[in-house]
Amino acid sequence: MNFNIAILPGDGVGPVVTNEARRVLDEVGSSFGHSFAYKSGFIGGISIDKFGSALPQATIDICRRCDAVLLGAVGGPRWDDPSATTRPEDGLLAIRKELGLFANLRPVKMFKVLEDATSLKPEVVRKVDLMVVRELTGGLYFGRPKKRWSTSRGRRAVDSMVYTEEEIERILRVGFELALSRRRRLTSVDKANVLESSRLWRQIAVEVASGYPQVTLDHMLVDACAMRLIRDPAYFDVIVTENMFGDILTDEASMLAGSMGMLPSASLAGIPAGKSSRAFGLYEPIHGSAPDIAGQDLANPIAAILSAAMMLHYSLGLSKEADAVEQAVLKVLDEGYRTKDIMTEGMKQTGTQEMGKTIAHKIKQGI
Repeated sequence: MNFNIAILPGDGVGPVVTNEARRVLDEVGSSFGHSFAYKSGFIGGISIDKFGSALPQATIDICRRCDAVLLGAVGGPRWDDPSATTRPEDGLLAIRKELGLFANLRPVKMFKVLEDATSLKPEVVRKVDLMVVRELTGGLYFGRPKKRWSTSRGRRAVDSMVYTEEEIERILRVGFELALSRRRRLTSVDKANVLESSRLWRQIAVEVASGYPQVTLDHMLVDACAMRLIRDPAYFDVIVTENMFGDILTDEASMLAGSMGMLPSASLAGIPAGKSSRAFGLYEPIHGSAPDIAGQDLANPIAAILSAAMMLHYSLGLSKEADAVEQAVLKVLDEGYRTKDIMTEGMKQTGTQEMGKTIAHKIKQGI
């Protein structure tokens, strides 16, 4: 089969980790009889430097002509001026809106061989296998009014958390559908004790749950969820929450797996209902651009490679190939290969490129 993939390398370590994900995809194509054609586009800080925009129209057009999008990372100190009118992160927000990517999936799974790479006790993280479903195109990041201004009494700013019934219902359905294929437990996270938007969220969660009697629904306040992720993370199966809560909780949850460099994500424009369904999506590691290690061959490409595996599964309908990528990653970790962020005593430290080549070689060998 032939597929067109848009690649948006972005800033910092983005180009090198997407390059290794592409290397793995090419090996998947060679080993399984597929062809991947790549179209490159600009996003983030590098796009601001070249075009004055964090997301030029040409990049949007490229993405719309492709079957899926693979993104690296955006941002860095060069563009951190708080008074700047355009920031690299504007490109991320814009592409999510432009492509209708309302559902962000972030799986968090502990590889047994990495139990010593986390700062938590092994017995706490050993059985962690959860999926966070984050609403991606509503809430504080997109609500209006959103502005900053000066008054006679000083500077002021406002951000608005706005959600519609439709936005809440569709993201909850994503969570319930995923729960059906997992352990059938869904935790809806909100702040219903103080926020009206969260009270609406909780009410709609109860209504949607009536259509999924096989799934156990529980509600949890976001602060309680943050604590339980550290105290008892194995409790969770699927977590569904709004945009900002999901942003914060998934970064926290990344530490359960030892490093942000291990965690992939998928941002989908549809509901993945069943193994045969396909949804257009954008796939990216959850880590940032890490400008402090850019150009040093130190970045962990595994999150980008596992993001490519999610792309194979959710957007291209190639579940067998996705499983092969995941098994190759596990095999390489089992053999002791580690990038600096997950390095422990007795293991073999390797660079970005060598890690990508080693994973690709395992696929070639048939794991």
